[in-house]
Amino acid sequence: MDLNNLSSNWRKLQATLKKDSPSTTQERQTSAPVGKDGVKRKRTSLLPSLVPESKGIKAKQTFKRRKMGSIISTAAAAEETDTLSIAAISQRNGSTTSTVQKKSQPAGEARVNEGLSPTATVGKYVAIDCEMVGVGPNPDRDSALGRVSIVNYNGEQVYDSFVRPKETVTDWRTHVSGVSPKHMAEARELEEVQKDVAKILDGCILIGHAIRNDLKALLLSHPNRDIRDTSKHPPYRKLAGGGSPRLKILALELLGLDIQGAAHSSVEDARATMLLFRRDKEAFEREHAKKWPPIRAPIDKENYGEESSGRKQIKGKKKKKKKKGKK
Repeated sequence: MDLNNLSSNWRKLQATLKKDSPSTTQERQTSAPVGKDGVKRKRTSLLPSLVPESKGIKAKQTFKRRKMGSIISTAAAAEETDTLSIAAISQRNGSTTSTVQKKSQPAGEARVNEGLSPTATVGKYVAIDCEMVGVGPNPDRDSALGRVSIVNYNGEQVYDSFVRPKETVTDWRTHVSGVSPKHMAEARELEEVQKDVAKILDGCILIGHAIRNDLKALLLSHPNRDIRDTSKHPPYRKLAGGGSPRLKILALELLGLDIQGAAHSSVEDARATMLLFRRDKEAFEREHAKKWPPIRAPIDKENYGEESSGRKQIKGKKKKKKKKGKK
């Protein structure tokens, strides 16, 4: 093979290729245009459809995270509505209660130490919560009642009062209980609070979280048949691995409410407890019916005896007639 001819043919081929294809400088200019200041700018015209598509993907992911987490702080909830009512929260979180009123009054702010509310109605269901203070030489173990709050089914405040402890308070636990010495100036005596609370609870179904502690502090009792304890509800206990769940965790995970951020409010805790009951009311009643079946109407023994004796007499007459017929 003649190498000279090969090299000349190769040079001719390169010359024709250069004519057909753009120069390298033109390619560089088209791929990276230069501005007036001499700085190269990135081309965005080649991918016009990718930018909105990526934004759409991010928006969907953000929405899914919000939906899956379903955790809303009190600040975010306040942006959604100025007065957040119990019915609105329960409907937003998929309440299973069929009796949630569509038009319920907003719960409103707590009226501290108001005593018995002159406007709120008690109703069939009430939720209670108490705040404790430390007393005696071991304030971490020994507690006394410092405040009690009761709300009705719609979350309206029925009763709220500070309580003057009988024992010497050695730890007010203000950072947790929200109770301090200044509140004792207008606090009520324990006996007065007991009477007021007993009147409210009479004939009501009582809802609470670890409610035995509250009743013990009040030195009151309530029929077990009429108690619904959110800390003992099996579906809620599963969230705590079978143990007693904290009210703060249940409110955050199931209601999307951030409570007990600093000092506790017994009114706020009572409202959250009522919401937890309303959220799964049907399951609460099913579980309760296993231990406490519905009470049947009492039988009138006198009338029942007359009816039964009458039936026996009729049967006896029929038998005698049959015997006569056979003879």
